[in-house]
Formats: sequence, C-alpha cells, structure tokens
Amino acid sequence: MEPQEIREGYLVKKGTLLNSWRAVWVVLSEDGLDYYKKKTDRSPKGMIPLKGATLISPCQDFNKRMLVFKITAEKKQDHFFQASHMEERELWVKDIKRTISCLKDGKRFARKSTRRSIRLPDTVNLAELYALMKDQDDGVKELKLEQDNRVFNHCFTGATVVEWLVSREKARNRPEALMLATGLLNEGFLQPADELSKEGAEGGEQTSFLDQTKALYYFADSGFFCEGYSSDEDVLLKDEFRGNIIKQGCLLKQGHRRKNWKVRKFILRDDPAYMHYCDPSKGDDPLGAVHLRGAVVTAVEYVPDAKKYDIDGNLFEIITSDETHYFLQAATAEERKDWIKAIQAVSKSGK
Repeated sequence: MEPQEIREGYLVKKGTLLNSWRAVWVVLSEDGLDYYKKKTDRSPKGMIPLKGATLISPCQDFNKRMLVFKITAEKKQDHFFQASHMEERELWVKDIKRTISCLKDGKRFARKSTRRSIRLPDTVNLAELYALMKDQDDGVKELKLEQDNRVFNHCFTGATVVEWLVSREKARNRPEALMLATGLLNEGFLQPADELSKEGAEGGEQTSFLDQTKALYYFADSGFFCEGYSSDEDVLLKDEFRGNIIKQGCLLKQGHRRKNWKVRKFILRDDPAYMHYCDPSKGDDPLGAVHLRGAVVTAVEYVPDAKKYDIDGNLFEIITSDETHYFLQAATAEERKDWIKAIQAVSKSGK
C-alpha cells in the first residue's frame, strides 16, 4: 500500500552541508518527509525517514530566523525547516509529531480532534490565548510608542501584557501571568521589539519576558516596524507597512525580465492595500510591492512566455491600476481561490 500523503507545501530548508537556506517543496507522508527543488520535480532532492525521529519547535538555534523547527532523524542528523508564518508552522509541527507518534506505535496516521479535552482543564492552549490577545475589541492594544529617539509602531509594553492576562482572568496573579507571557515568547507568538526586551529574550540561558513599562513587544504576525533617524522618503515607504496583515504565505512568482519562476513569500495588507514579497530564505526584507488599490485579480489557465515545465495549474493574474501584470501560482486550487478572494477584498476597500 502506497504511503498516504498528509501535507505538502513550501518551506525554507537549511542545507545539510552548506550554511544556506532555500525554499523547497515538501511532502509529508506516513513514513517520512520528502523535499524537492521544485514542485514539478518527479524525484525528491532528499528524504527524511521519521521512524525514531524527534522534533523540536520552536527551534532557537538561529537568532535572526523565526518560525524554525528542527527534525532529528534516528541516525542523529539534524534538518532545519522554516515556515512563512505562525499558523503554517503549527500545522506542519502538529502533523509531523503525529506521524512520528504513529510510526512509534505501529499505527496508521489519523488526525486527532482539535477540541480541547475536558479531562485536561489546566492545560494552557497558547494558540487560543494568542488569538484572544489579538482581538480587535477586547485584546491587547497595539500602539505607537516613542523611546530613545525611535518610534515603535504596532507594539505594546511587557507590563501591558501581564496586566491584560490578570484582568481577563487568564492568570491569577502577576507571577503566573509572567509565566504565560514567557511561554508566548518562547513559542514565537510574541517578539521582542527594543534592545531591553531583546536582552531579556537572548541574554541568559532561559528566555525571560520582562514585566516592565520600557520593555516593548509585538505580535509575530503584526505590521510592526521601527522608525529611527530616517529620511522623509524612508518614512513614506514605511507607510505601506501600516496595514493589518490579511494573509501571508509562499507562492510562485514569474519574474518580469527573465520570465523565470521563483518561490516568494507574500504578505497581504489592507489600508493601505499592498502585497509585499520577499525571498523566504533570506528574511522579510521586501524585494518588491504590489499596490492593490483598484487592481483586478483573476484565475488564469495560461501565462504568456512561461516555460512549459514551470507550470502545472492553479495560476492567477493581478493587473494593477497602472496596468502592471503579475503572474502567480498557488500550491492548490483551494489556495488560489483563497488568495483571489482576499486580494479582491483588499483592492476594493484599501487605500
């Protein structure tokens, strides 16, 4: 019987010999993890058997890389993967851990119910807590704060987080709230914004969340950015990042000059309506942006000047108000539908 495919998609992988990171197409099956240089390749570039393997998430071996998890195979070889956003990492980690567990017990893969067990009332679900903290009406308010001649946008203080946890009865007292906040920081839900909070996160053997009014933090998937001594042009450019993140993930993008296709991480924001893209293997510094106000997006079955082997469906096109054409490819038909729907909504409502 052929192994069941459980999950597939783009992840960034660290090279096993060289210290380089590259976007690869990853397929998780019941007995292992295969990764391909391109989605259309028939033979994998590498295979990771999961029987006897262990997984660590979050992996904090790389200070400048968030959302990394580590798989150590039975023969003690480490493999590092990086997701494009928090939810994506959690889905991969959950399914890989379940696969490892099934292999250990000699069972076939089957997803457990996501409903919280009533037998474990004291178990803290950090993902649920994070969602509550981000609630627009009753969550932690994101502010524009000035400190040391710098402006921190979409952030909040450590003391604010602790006070919110206590006031919403998520913790009985400040020490207990501090433990929860540290857990959120360890899992990558919260990120340190300024030098003080970064020292707490990276200074000692254990990560520390600081219950202080001068320690600044931000949500991992927020529109956080910091302004220092910038020119007027820099400040104007950063206005593009003020919108809320609506959707993010990896897509294939056709280049305008060479017409070749490369994996890019896209971040869709509203008000102002922009979709920035970057090389997922090199961080979140944008390579370019698509201004979506008044843009048209449609599914297409054909791309002019495309090399035949690069294309296997799930294509869509964005035409901006200045008539620039962008051709993109999603991993699945459902993903293409979700991106088109989100971009259409932003193009109509955003500035």
